[in-house]
Amino acid sequence: MTVGKALVSCVAALTAWLVIADAKELSITTIKQEPYTMSRGSDMEGYCIDLISELSKKLGFKYKLHLVKDNRYGSIDSNGNWNGMIGEVVRGEADLAVAPLTLTAVREQYVDMTTPFMQTGIGFILHKDMASEESTFSLLSPFSTDMWVGVLIAFLLTGLCMFLVGRISPSEWPEPDTDQHSFTLLHSFWYITGALTLQGAGPHPKALSGRVVGAIWWIFAVLLLACYFGNFNSMLHSNRKHISINSFEDLASQDVIDYGTVEAGSTMLFFKHSNNPVYRRIYERMERKKSYVSSMEEGVRRTQEGNFAFIGEAVSLDLAVARYCRLTRSQEVISMRAYSIAAPLGSPLVKNLTNAILQLSESGELTYLRDKWWASSCVSADGAHVSEALLPGDLRGLFLLLGLGLGVGLLLALLELLSRARHQAKDGKVGQRTACCDHVTEHFIHFHVFCPFSEILLLSPDVRTEPAVRQQRGERRARQRRQKQSLKEKFTCQHL
Repeated sequence: MTVGKALVSCVAALTAWLVIADAKELSITTIKQEPYTMSRGSDMEGYCIDLISELSKKLGFKYKLHLVKDNRYGSIDSNGNWNGMIGEVVRGEADLAVAPLTLTAVREQYVDMTTPFMQTGIGFILHKDMASEESTFSLLSPFSTDMWVGVLIAFLLTGLCMFLVGRISPSEWPEPDTDQHSFTLLHSFWYITGALTLQGAGPHPKALSGRVVGAIWWIFAVLLLACYFGNFNSMLHSNRKHISINSFEDLASQDVIDYGTVEAGSTMLFFKHSNNPVYRRIYERMERKKSYVSSMEEGVRRTQEGNFAFIGEAVSLDLAVARYCRLTRSQEVISMRAYSIAAPLGSPLVKNLTNAILQLSESGELTYLRDKWWASSCVSADGAHVSEALLPGDLRGLFLLLGLGLGVGLLLALLELLSRARHQAKDGKVGQRTACCDHVTEHFIHFHVFCPFSEILLLSPDVRTEPAVRQQRGERRARQRRQKQSLKEKFTCQHL
């Protein structure tokens, strides 16, 4: 039995070789569809053209290409007659049909088809404006979630930094006759919130360190608002219609946009013969509105114009999405199918072609051809850029600038504190380290600092109400008032 099968295979292969050798050239019909077959001057190029070239090299045949006369793939009418490329093969007008021909049971009854050279399914494309879904929180759409988290962290760190600078820098300490600090924790956050609205909220920082932090935050706020409103304005113009269409059921359940497929193609036949209620509704509406198109190119063009969804082979739709930024393909793909080469019934070419296609697949040549002809840059039809939510990485320079400004502000505040402590140490008998700790301890409202100064620890608010602390603060204020009064009297005497 095995010997018999081997003998039959050898005879078939020999017959196919003799046919190829005797034939002057094979007549191959195809259809113009990007990127399978495209015109380039007087020649043609594309995925199918390269596939034919590779097959001819492996099998050693010559060929002559021509485009199908009626520009159709092939369907059977009520009289049992075929049109398109399948019709030419059935009538003997072509030896092969090489195109994105779907392998179907009906076609297999009239022609022989090789093993598939590409897998696909049925999907649909539509304009991105149609696919966008309205959101209650559209005001947040210009920034991604990570971006909003980054802005919140920057806001909290800046407010805390402004508060610390107000406590550390001597220039922000209260006057001897008042116990009020300008930059409390609440006012620090209120101040930077005012900067976000480009209004400000006084009083403003007096210390150099506080002004540095404030200036950096203003720059950050202005640039951040510019990015927000710029992206928000772009999104408003690109999302004027809000219809959520993500599946065939969504498509069938709405009546705002039309949809259609190539007339008399395998996709149309799938919906026509389907028993699925959703698919039947889709077919009935296409029939009622006669929303069919004559070619893939017309379907893509109508989709770009808006208010239309084109249903077709997913692999062909992927190319349209890669070429035109305004288009998007549905995630749902139904009715998985394959593309094959058609030959007349009983043709000895089919087995050799099948073997050659398998060799090309195993060697990676088919994958190379797919990458070659589907690797297209996304160019919007109107040249407009498609807006997307900004990510933290898009504004990392702005966040780095803010972080650098906060660091410089804190460093300046520490230098101001150390400078004040050094002058106090020169005038008094206490050391610089002790003077530094005393100053910070006195001027932290609701917070105190343990010595050594390098370890800042928050204490309970009850500490500042102890009698010893109140007495120390009272003596220091009295001494400062006497010094101020003495300087005032001395100044008055000099001018009398």
